[in-house]
Amino acid sequence: MVTWCKRHPIQFMALYLVFYLSFFTLLESSVVPTVILHCRLDDMIPFVKYAIIPYYLWFLWIVGTLFWQLYRAPKQEFWRLCLPLFAGMTLALMICAVIPNGVDLRPASIEGSDIFSQLVRGLWSADTSTNVCPSIHVFNSLTLDFAYQRSSLLTGRRGRAVRICARIMDISIILSTMLLKQHSVIDVVCGIVLAVAVDRVASAVSAELARRPAALPAEQPRAALERE
Repeated sequence: MVTWCKRHPIQFMALYLVFYLSFFTLLESSVVPTVILHCRLDDMIPFVKYAIIPYYLWFLWIVGTLFWQLYRAPKQEFWRLCLPLFAGMTLALMICAVIPNGVDLRPASIEGSDIFSQLVRGLWSADTSTNVCPSIHVFNSLTLDFAYQRSSLLTGRRGRAVRICARIMDISIILSTMLLKQHSVIDVVCGIVLAVAVDRVASAVSAELARRPAALPAEQPRAALERE
C-alpha cells in the first residue's frame, strides 16, 4: 500500500478527497450540534463580507500548494506536507463526530446585491454552522505555512519574498474565518493547536526515520554467486 501511494500520489490525493468529502457530508447531514461555541472576543470581531475572497482562495491555495510541492519540491517535502495535512483533517472530522459542535454567530441577513454579498449568501446556504471546531480552514492554512517556511526551494531574496506572501495569505485565510462569522475564536485556537501538534509529531517521525540505517541490499541467490 505504501509503495502504491508513493508511485501514485495524484490517485492517493484523489482517494483521500473522496473519503474527506464523504465523511464531511455525512457529518453535515446527520450530526446535530450539542455544543455551541462562543466567547466574548467573538462579539468584538466585526462582520466583513470582503473576507469572502481569502476564504474562497483557501481551496485553490491547498490544491496549488500540493501540486507545486509534488512537481517541484523533493518528494520527501511533498509527503512531509501531504500526510500531516490529511491526518489533521481526518482528526478534525473525528473530533466533530465525537463532540458535535457549531456556532451561532452569523448575522440574521446580509443587505446588498453586490458580488461579495452574493458570495457570502452562497457560502452560508451551502455550508452550515456545524462541525466547526477545530477549524479545518485554520489547520490547513497553518500547515501550508509550515511547508512554505521550511521549503528548500524558497532560498535567497526571491524565496524570502514568496515565504512572506505565503504567510500573508495564510493569516488572511485564518482571519477570514472569524470576519465571516464562520468560526469562533475558540475554533481558530483549536485549529492552531491541532496544526502545531500534528506538525511536531510529523517532525519527530521524520527525524526517527532519518536516523534509521538504510536497508541492506537483498542477498543474491546462491546460484548467482556460484556462477561468479
